[in-house]
Amino acid sequence: MPRDITEVLDAMNAGDCHATEELLPLVYEELRRMAGRKMNHEMASHTLQPTALVHEAFLRLVGDHRGPTWEGRPHFFAAAAEAMRRILIESARRRRTEKRGGDRRRTELTHVDAAVEADDAESLLALDEALTKLERTDSDLAKLVELRYFTGLTVEQTADMLGTSPRTVKRHWAYARAWLHREMNALDS
Repeated sequence: MPRDITEVLDAMNAGDCHATEELLPLVYEELRRMAGRKMNHEMASHTLQPTALVHEAFLRLVGDHRGPTWEGRPHFFAAAAEAMRRILIESARRRRTEKRGGDRRRTELTHVDAAVEADDAESLLALDEALTKLERTDSDLAKLVELRYFTGLTVEQTADMLGTSPRTVKRHWAYARAWLHREMNALDS
């Protein structure tokens, strides 16, 4: 009988290096959906594809068999959201260096579900800087933003991942978007 995600993560925590091979087929479709939702916010000319994002994130998560221990499915997928965020930020930094010379532009809050549309590297980098600041003051709120924005999870999916109610997620999401908007505008001033 095949093992479920939690059993495979537990086996990895116990040092079973073959468990890593079992993990990718179990989580691939979910990671692919997360990457696809995030890539919908990227520019059409963006060169990174969802499949590449999944593979890079997976390698960062489990590439080193002595890597982190996983406290279950929600912890793994939260770490995947963080890895995808880092990969997209690195890609944005490379694009900015290559094409834009590093000047920031002011970004307006225009999308209902996102704090900022990542239509260019500067916007994504400004968001990352504000999110890093938020992480220092409220890591739980920053994790919620990563799950909602960088992986495109719904309110219900985010609530499930964080072990909270959808109502709480909606309230915290509204606050986080306003906080990030204010911080990003302060960065542009």
